[in-house]
Amino acid sequence: MAPLRFSANLSWLFPELPGLPARLRAAGSSGFEAAEVAWPYAEPPEALARVAREAGLRLVLINTPPGDQEKGEMGLGAVPGRQAAFREGLEQAVRYAKALGCPRIHLMAGRVPQGADRAAIRSEMETVFLENLRHAAGVLAQENLVGLLEPINTRVTDPQYFLDTPQQAAAILQKVGRPNLQLQMDIFHWQIMDGNLTGNIRKFLPIVGHVQVAQVPGRGEPSSPGELNFPYLFQLLEDEGYQGFVGCEYRPQGEGDTVEGLSWLRSYWDRQGHPRAGQ
Repeated sequence: MAPLRFSANLSWLFPELPGLPARLRAAGSSGFEAAEVAWPYAEPPEALARVAREAGLRLVLINTPPGDQEKGEMGLGAVPGRQAAFREGLEQAVRYAKALGCPRIHLMAGRVPQGADRAAIRSEMETVFLENLRHAAGVLAQENLVGLLEPINTRVTDPQYFLDTPQQAAAILQKVGRPNLQLQMDIFHWQIMDGNLTGNIRKFLPIVGHVQVAQVPGRGEPSSPGELNFPYLFQLLEDEGYQGFVGCEYRPQGEGDTVEGLSWLRSYWDRQGHPRAGQ
């Protein structure tokens, strides 16, 4: 059983630092060997790649662009009428992934349009999503990249998000049937929507390409107070043979100091004999 590999989600960690380059450096000096970021598009990809190399980091995950956030968009993959914009955003994500040496792109599904009834539009949105995913799978295959689908909970985080359970995502992946499209398991969202984490992890892990973690309900560090037993969950992932990365996508609970809140990870690294544990 290999130890888990963790990546720093720089959209969430080190909020005390301005800008992605500073956060990359902080992640490297904190002992991380990998990082992920939702949207790196404000910075030139070559510059980010250089900073990551200098920090001893590899980028392991980015998202497709969110669309027009001023209009409430949060991804475009399943949004009717936005197919051209999704494909344009996908091309941008692929350019960044290639420049950054990043092997995975989260293909964001997006939200149910304002004023639309979720049940009434569900079939149309799934049809759009399937069409876009088939296109994306072909584009990504040419570059040896993997696309990920992430269910986001609609009870707390984003009531309008289209893709909200692992069951829905797995069914869509099965319909698309492309080996370079996989499931992104954010344990925070899965717990809120469905619970049954042991059963769901065992059932869906064979199609999972990336894992993310945060405590429930506060979305803090795994060691912060909450309802999830992370030592158990980490052991479960090890026992089930998970080989991918575990993204630290949580809101640091300390007073503006991400490093102080990494004691849980240093403890894990110490137990595993991680070479950067003392950093």
